[in-house]
Amino acid sequence: MTPAIHSEFASWSISYPITFALFFVACGYFRGWLRLRSTSLNLILPWQPAAFMSGMFALWMALGSPLRTLHHELLSIHMVDHVLLMAVAPPLILLGAPFRSFAQALPQRLFEASAAFVSWFFEQRLGRVIGNPIFCWVAAVIALIAWHVPAAFELAMRSNLWHAFEYACFFGTGLLFWWPVIRPWPAVASWLRWSTVLYLFFATFPCDMLSAFLTFCDRVVYPCYLSGNQHFEISPLQDQEYAGALMWVCVTFIYLVPAVVITTQLLSSPRPQTDLVSTKVLADKAYMGRIL
Repeated sequence: MTPAIHSEFASWSISYPITFALFFVACGYFRGWLRLRSTSLNLILPWQPAAFMSGMFALWMALGSPLRTLHHELLSIHMVDHVLLMAVAPPLILLGAPFRSFAQALPQRLFEASAAFVSWFFEQRLGRVIGNPIFCWVAAVIALIAWHVPAAFELAMRSNLWHAFEYACFFGTGLLFWWPVIRPWPAVASWLRWSTVLYLFFATFPCDMLSAFLTFCDRVVYPCYLSGNQHFEISPLQDQEYAGALMWVCVTFIYLVPAVVITTQLLSSPRPQTDLVSTKVLADKAYMGRIL
């Protein structure tokens, strides 16, 4: 290991505030999960806590791990953060049924009030808009494109506040994007399941175009990386090519997996899709009846 690389690794450190905050959230989830286990409802499957914790780990990798020391040095590392915040952490967290666990973690009165409010909110117009797949898709695409415009990207790189806001946008719109795909409680499915496959398919286009532009562009798009230190003998242009290729491959694969799973389920399911949706709605109503 060269002295320059050794000194860079020596400067790596963990963000303790973010680590403790994520640990606190994980503890709240497990408290609710343990309470749910003590009931006869069986609302969370054994694999779901593992999915949630994997999502929290992906979130920590992007926000609190030692890799953050290279955010301003290598675009490829920065792109890893974007993929983790948009395409890895959100679906894993939603697969963990977080709202059920967090509601159960609250004191009984707050639990009943929060469950009633969440159910009411998603039945209202604003809740239906937020859960609308078109809105979720457009919000995620706008965040992706807007924050990769050179002017916006440079602004986030110069300001810690804007950088935090950028990452919040990626994670927030990531949750929105995956909401119609995962459909966690209290989501109300009002669209056909096969449309989710098209939803994921068309979502690859903006990512592919951005990735192709970064991969095949013959100049460095973001000037802030021209003045960065040289790491691992990678030039700024090579770093940009690696960043584009990384997003291209990872996002395409991540979107392909649920599309294949959903297609397989639809082809192998003997019951009509409307019956499956009705069964889910009835189960949610039974859950609300047990807790309120």
